[in-house]
Parts: sequence; C-alpha cells; structure tokens
Amino acid sequence: MPGIDECLLEVMRLPGARGASVVDWTSGLALGTIGDSPNGDHEATAAETAEVARMAAEQPVFALPPPDEHERPATGHERPAKRPGAPDGPGIPNQSGIPDPATRPPSTPSTPVEDVIVTTRTGYHILRFVETAFDSSVFLHLWLDRAQGNLALARIRLGETAERLVLG
Repeated sequence: MPGIDECLLEVMRLPGARGASVVDWTSGLALGTIGDSPNGDHEATAAETAEVARMAAEQPVFALPPPDEHERPATGHERPAKRPGAPDGPGIPNQSGIPDPATRPPSTPSTPVEDVIVTTRTGYHILRFVETAFDSSVFLHLWLDRAQGNLALARIRLGETAERLVLG
C-alpha cells in the first residue's frame, strides 16, 4: 500500500496534472505536495482548499437524512416487505427500500461527501476525501489542466488512489 509520496507521484502521471497535495482539512496543513500550486504557495493552497473541503464535509445538506424522511409514495415497484420481526441488517434497506444510516457498517465513510470538484476557466480542482482508521480528516487535492486533462478519468483514479493511501 502506497504512502503519501507514492500516491502523489501516481496522480501526477494523469494527463493534465499540474499539482497535487494531501491535506488535513481540520488544520489546513499540507501533509505532502508535488508539482505546481495555483497561487505559487503550496501551504496557502492547502489552507484555502481545506476551507472548501471543511464547508462541504460539515454541511447538513450533504448528510444522510433520517430514516423517516425516506418515505415515498407507492409506485408499484417497491421491494417486498421484510418478514415481521426480521431485523434490518447492516446497510440493508429498511421497509422503505433505503439503507438505514443507523445500520451502516463500520467501513462506511464518516464523511458523506466523496469529492468536491471546482471548475475554473483553465482547470479543475478535485478534492477527494480519504477514509482513515483514525479521524478521516484528510483529502487529496489534484489541480488538473482543463485543456489537457480528463476530469472523469482523474476522478476515478483519484478515488482509487485515495482507497490505497496509507497514512502513518
């Protein structure tokens, strides 16, 4: 499993990659950087992107709604009702057909946001949250040239890299 430096080298191989960093979004500190920075200062960029990540991660609108808000009108395509007395298992849909957030398995991300994409006239900034064993307050930031990069490919690869990243 790759560490910070290996992951940063990996994402810089993406077409159009201009710069990348691993940032702690609670403190705004860069844990590792590579390539260019949009404003010429990796530490300032880390602090600024951490504010964006923090705003997205902490907004209630992105949180999983309570189970009682999942009730929908009947459409004729509902899942069969569970047996009386059968418990909803971890991550198993309840009678409304929606997984109950209270039964999420331990591996379910604590931050409901997977990534944030900011588009500028010349580039893309992808902030991909990294799930960790301790507090999940880290994200990968990739600055991608808009003319040379492939946003879909970058998002997929960044997600794969985030899953393999080992912090230590």
